[in-house]
Amino acid sequence: MTVNGLNKGLGKIEIQLKWDPSPTGEPDHDLDLVAATYRADDPYGRPAYLVHFDSRSPDGTISLNRDSRTGQGFGPDEVMVLELDRLSPDYGRVVVGVAIQQGAGHITFHDVANTGVLILQGYTRLAEDDLSGVAGATAATVAEFTRDTTGEWRFREDVRGFDTDPATFVRIMGERPV
Repeated sequence: MTVNGLNKGLGKIEIQLKWDPSPTGEPDHDLDLVAATYRADDPYGRPAYLVHFDSRSPDGTISLNRDSRTGQGFGPDEVMVLELDRLSPDYGRVVVGVAIQQGAGHITFHDVANTGVLILQGYTRLAEDDLSGVAGATAATVAEFTRDTTGEWRFREDVRGFDTDPATFVRIMGERPV
């Protein structure tokens, strides 16, 4: 997706995740944004690296600026920034997803109130989703960014649900859809 005729590909992307806190007396719902970066020569292989809570990419081009464990507060609960225009040409694909921590039992997106993902480039909304299409899942991919043959980054909305724990999700989230 090219944002406009003057823009070549994508540059700095912001992904926002929000959800409402658990009902009083119930365990907190903890959702996490995660990005998997894949090498250009192996775009569907193992991730070269992951960015999630308490981490950032080795070169600083992908970072998680806000990490909530409860969904409390105003505005987005988690914010991830991808500076695709600064990412090394060694990398050709980035997949972003949302995983629900499963410490309090089997929790799906249906169990978490008011979920929402917003993907922006500057003030331009690239995508928005409430994850209701994957309500029975415990994790979901939400975006795929790929470098084309000219070296420019392109966006594809990719909301796919998974019923697995976060550790397994980060291993399989970038596999080719069947």
